[in-house]
Amino acid sequence: MNYIFYFLIVISIIAGAINGKLSDVVNSILTGAELSVKVAFSLIGIMAFWLGIMKIAEKCGLVTLIAKILKPITKRLFNELPEDSPAIGDVAMSFSANALGLANAATPIGIKAMTEMQKQNIDKKSASNSMCVFLAMSTAGFQLIPATVIAILIGIGYKNPTEIIAPTLLVTTIAFISAIIIAKIFQRFWAPQTAPMPDTPETGGKN
Repeated sequence: MNYIFYFLIVISIIAGAINGKLSDVVNSILTGAELSVKVAFSLIGIMAFWLGIMKIAEKCGLVTLIAKILKPITKRLFNELPEDSPAIGDVAMSFSANALGLANAATPIGIKAMTEMQKQNIDKKSASNSMCVFLAMSTAGFQLIPATVIAILIGIGYKNPTEIIAPTLLVTTIAFISAIIIAKIFQRFWAPQTAPMPDTPETGGKN
C-alpha cells in the first residue's frame, strides 16, 4: 500500500510539472495534510464518545442482553459449532459492536471469536465454514449507526452528516444478507470442519 501511495504522489508531481500546475499540486498536498489532521481529531472525539457508550452498555449488561437476543440466530448460522461454544456469544457481541459502527471495538471481540472457532477446527491449516461465515459477516459490516463515517463527514465540515444513516443501513443490510447467503451456498461444497468440544468436569463429562 505504501508503494501505491508513493507512486500516486510521484505521478501527480510529474503530471503537475508537465502541465505547469506544480504549485496547485503542492497546495493540494498541503491542504490535504491539514484536512487529514482535522478529520483525525474529529474521529478521536466521536470514537471516544461511542466507545464510551459501548463500555457503559457493556457494564450495565446491555451488550450481553443483545448477545442473548441474537444467540438463537447465531446458533442457526453457526450450526457446526456446539451450542455451548463461547464463540457464539462472541459473534453476537461483535455483531452488536459493528451495528453501532464501532469497528475498533468489534475487532478484539472478532479475534476472540475466531480463536474459539479455531480451537474446534479440524483442519488447522484451513478456515472452517463457521469462520468463513463470520468473516463474510464482518466484512459486509452491517451498521445501524455509521459512527466513523459520520465523524469523517463532521471533520470535513459536511452540513448534514446524519443523512448518511439511511443509505448506509440499506447498503450494509443488502451486503450483509448477500454475504451470509453466498457463504452458506458455498458451504454445501465443503464438509464441516469443526469438532465437538471435549467433555469437561463442568459439563459432567469424562476427562
